Amino acid sequence: MYLPPHVRSLLTKQRYHLVGERGHAAVKKCHWLHKALVGGSPCHKSWYGVQSHRCVQFTPMLSCPNACLHCWRLERGDVEGWDELSIGELDDPEVLIQGALREQLRIVSGYKSNPKVDRMRLEEARHPKHFAISLAGEPTLYPMIGALIGLLKSKGFTSFLVTNGLYPKTLSSLPYEPSQLYVSINAPSEELYRRVCRPSLKDSWMRLMDTLDLVRSFKCPTVLRITLIKGVNDVDLEGYAKLVERAQPYYVEVKAYMYLGFSRRRLSLENMPRHSEVLGFARSLSQLTGYEFIADSLHSRVALLSRIGRPIRVSP
Repeated sequence: MYLPPHVRSLLTKQRYHLVGERGHAAVKKCHWLHKALVGGSPCHKSWYGVQSHRCVQFTPMLSCPNACLHCWRLERGDVEGWDELSIGELDDPEVLIQGALREQLRIVSGYKSNPKVDRMRLEEARHPKHFAISLAGEPTLYPMIGALIGLLKSKGFTSFLVTNGLYPKTLSSLPYEPSQLYVSINAPSEELYRRVCRPSLKDSWMRLMDTLDLVRSFKCPTVLRITLIKGVNDVDLEGYAKLVERAQPYYVEVKAYMYLGFSRRRLSLENMPRHSEVLGFARSLSQLTGYEFIADSLHSRVALLSRIGRPIRVSP
């Protein structure tokens, strides 16, 4: 069993739907899936052509070598008896995809009796089009991540792969690229990175730099994402600008830390920046990098910078 019973119980209480026979993957209902179904605002990924009600929030691996302060998930240190990087036998990509689709169908089926839900939109939600490989953990820890992305593509799904960048060898050898690649950069220097991301790998900063050097080689659209934590990593704009220049991604997203989940054990409500503060940081970064400030979402508390103008709408 990959997950100890008490960890499995905690995740289930947090409404994670575990996927596969070995329990190392999961699906979870996204806030924006709910909003989209009841007639509210879509996720900011609508910039890229993603329909929130047809998006599966998924991870093939619940493990991660980092224990970031701002992460809402259950991490080592939050509970005893879970060695996250002790990974045994894993499920195949087909098993994970089919399991994820079954769990997503269970999630949306719960909306049948909700009078606020548009029937046509609910029927569309029963047939997802997009996998956001971003729920929790580090997806590039899954050794068959390339095959999984290729299988999603063959089935007509788009895929966003979100990584902490600590496995550049995996990224450099992907047989198939995702529809869009995200790399998280949550500190402008190695010293601050170690305080914010609390990595277990000694060479984590070097690994991240190797990944940033890889970003420009990808043919798919690429994004550097900064999760802004007020009073913690909202410093050294020049340092962030150097990382952007090194990677030369299509886009930079500056997103507010949200006071949710297990992050409330590590940070306070005061660490969640206002949208105006996110915009101020993003506009300053825009001036330093030459990236154009092209959009923002108050509901998601995120700003988008781009070096190519209007975002590309993704396809499988």
